[in-house]
Amino acid sequence: MSDVIKLLPDSVANQIAAGEVIQRPASVIKELVENAIDAEATCVQIILKDAGRTLIQIIDNGVGMTDTDARLAFERHSTSKIRKADDLFTLHTMGFRGEALASIAAISQVELRTRRHDAPLGTRLLINASTCESQEPDVCPAGSNFMIKNLFFNVPARRKFLKSNQVELSNIVKEFEKLALVNCHVEFTLIHNGSVMYKLQPSGLLQRIAAVMGKGLEQQLLPLSIDTELVRVHGFVGKPEHARKRGAHQFLFVNGRFMRHPYFHKAVLTCYDQLIPADEQPSYFLVFDVDPETIDVNIHPTKTEIKFENEMPIWQILAAGVKATLGRFNEVPSIDFDRSDAPEIPVVDGRRVPPPEIEVDKTYNPFRQDRPAPSYRQQTTDWEELYRNFERRRQQSMEQGSDAGGDPDFLTTEAAGGQVTASTALQQPALDLDAQQPSTLYLQMKARFIVGPIKSGLMVIDQHRAHVAVLFARYMRHMADQALVSQTILFPEVLHLDHAHHVVLCGLVPELEKIGFALSQLGAGDWSVSAKPAGLDGTDVGDLIMQVVDSMDGGGAPAKSRVMEHIALKVANAAAIPYGRRLTQEEMDVLVSDLFQLPNPNYTPDGRVVMSVIPNEQINKMF
Repeated sequence: MSDVIKLLPDSVANQIAAGEVIQRPASVIKELVENAIDAEATCVQIILKDAGRTLIQIIDNGVGMTDTDARLAFERHSTSKIRKADDLFTLHTMGFRGEALASIAAISQVELRTRRHDAPLGTRLLINASTCESQEPDVCPAGSNFMIKNLFFNVPARRKFLKSNQVELSNIVKEFEKLALVNCHVEFTLIHNGSVMYKLQPSGLLQRIAAVMGKGLEQQLLPLSIDTELVRVHGFVGKPEHARKRGAHQFLFVNGRFMRHPYFHKAVLTCYDQLIPADEQPSYFLVFDVDPETIDVNIHPTKTEIKFENEMPIWQILAAGVKATLGRFNEVPSIDFDRSDAPEIPVVDGRRVPPPEIEVDKTYNPFRQDRPAPSYRQQTTDWEELYRNFERRRQQSMEQGSDAGGDPDFLTTEAAGGQVTASTALQQPALDLDAQQPSTLYLQMKARFIVGPIKSGLMVIDQHRAHVAVLFARYMRHMADQALVSQTILFPEVLHLDHAHHVVLCGLVPELEKIGFALSQLGAGDWSVSAKPAGLDGTDVGDLIMQVVDSMDGGGAPAKSRVMEHIALKVANAAAIPYGRRLTQEEMDVLVSDLFQLPNPNYTPDGRVVMSVIPNEQINKMF
C-alpha cells in the first residue's frame, strides 16, 4: 500500500493560513498598519480603491527594510519580533506570528518599495500569489510602501463572499477606528477613491476620540484613572444620560492592542445598573496597561482574544473604578448662595416674640355621645319616592316586553356580535361551526387570540402576528410595483452617525427613498429625515433607520431586497393590530381569510409562530 500523507506545498499552506488571518480587506489593513506601528512609524497613510478590492496601499515612515529582509519577510514564520518561545510572554509588539505577509502575498499581487533611513537606495519587490517575480534597487522615501492589488484574485470562492463596497468600507472604518484610538501619537490619513475620509494629527486620547467619533462626544464622557500594582487603567466612560439603545462606542485596549473581553465588558455594565434602562448601552474607551508576562495573546490569529492571569482581581478593580467615577459625577453639589447685592431679610427670633393668644373652648369634647351629628347626616332622603319610581319603570318595561311577544324576565349578553337571551341560551342546540357557510364563527379571547374550529381540532391565531404576516406580503407587493406613500414629518429628525454607519447609509439612500423615506445629508455624518412611510405613527424613525443600517453589516442577499424586506417587516410590526383591541366578527373573518391566502401562514417573516392547533384527541382527553 502506497503512502497517502503528503506535505502541502508552501503556496497551498499559505492560502490555508490566509483563511484564518485574512478574512476581508479590513484584515489586510489591520496587519499592515500594526507592522508599521511596530516599525516605529509616526505617520501612516492608507489609500483604498473600491473598498480594498482593487487596491490597498499602506505608506509609513518607519525604519524600513534591507533587500534581504524585504524578501525574507514574505516567508512563513519569518519575523523580527521574537527569537525564542519565552519571548511570547514578554511581547511589546503587535505582531509576532510571522504569518500575515505570507498570507497576504498568497491571495493577492503585492508590490513593496522600502528603504532604511541610513541607506542611499531602497528596494522594489513584486510578488504574485506567493511567487517572487522581481526584486531590484529603487529610489524611494525612507520607510515602507505596500501596495496590495486584486485581493483574492486567485481564490474566486473567497472573493465571491465579499460583501458590497459599502459594507466592506464600513468594516475598514471600524478597524481603522480601533487602530487610530489606541495609537494617538501617530498621524493617520485614510483616503478612499480619491476622497479623504480621515486626517488625524497626533493628540491625546480625548482629542483623538472627538476626531474619530465626532465632535460633541467628548462632552458625554467622564475621565477614569486607576493605578494599582496589578493594572493601570485610564480612559473615559459615558455619562448615564447619554446611553444608547444601539451604536454605543465600546472599546477595550491592553498594552496598545484592541481586545474583546466579555468579562470586563460585563464589569462595566454592572456599574450602570439602576442608572440606565436595561435595553441601553453606555459608551466607554478604556486602556489597560499590564505586565506582558501576565497576559497571553497567542490564542487566536487575529490576536483580539486575550487571556489574563489576574482576571478576577482586575474585574473588581475595574468595577470599583467605574463606580467611583460615576459616583463623583452624581454627587449633589453644595449650594452656595450669592449674597452680594442681596436685600436684607429680617430674621425673627422666636425667643423674643411672645406667643399668639389662642381662645380655646374648654367645654368641647369630641368623644361626647350627645354631640350634634354632622351636617351631611341631617340631610334626609325620600326612599319611598325612589322605590315608587323604580316600581313604575319596572312595570313599563314588563308591559313593553309583553307587547313585543317576548319574555318579560330577560337579561341580554353579547356573544359573537349578536344578542342572546339568558333564559334561552342553555336551551339552544350546539352550533356546528364547521358546517357554517359561508364563513366560520370566530371568537376573540383576551383581545389577543382568535379562536375557531377546524376539522382536526381547535385553531388559535395570534391576531397581531397574523396581521404582521398579511401586511408584510402586501407591502412587498406594493414595493415591487411602485413606491410607498410618504408622510411628511412636521419637525425633521436629525441622525448623528459615525463614519462606519454613515458609509453604509450612503449606499442605502436609493432603496430607502423608494420605500418612502426622504433623507438629506447635513455634513459631518449628520442626516435629516423629513418624510417617512405612511403607517409609521408612533414609531421612532431614527431608531428604525439605525436598525436597517445595523442589519446591513452582515451583508448576505442583495442590498435592495434586504432593505425592502427589513423595512416592510418594520412597517408591518408598527401598523399591525395591537394586542388589546377588540375585533368584530367581520374583521376576524377578513383577517383569517387573508392569512390563509399567504404561501406560509404558520409563521411571520421573522420566524415567529402565527397559529397553533389543539387536536381533537387532546380535547377529548380533557373530558
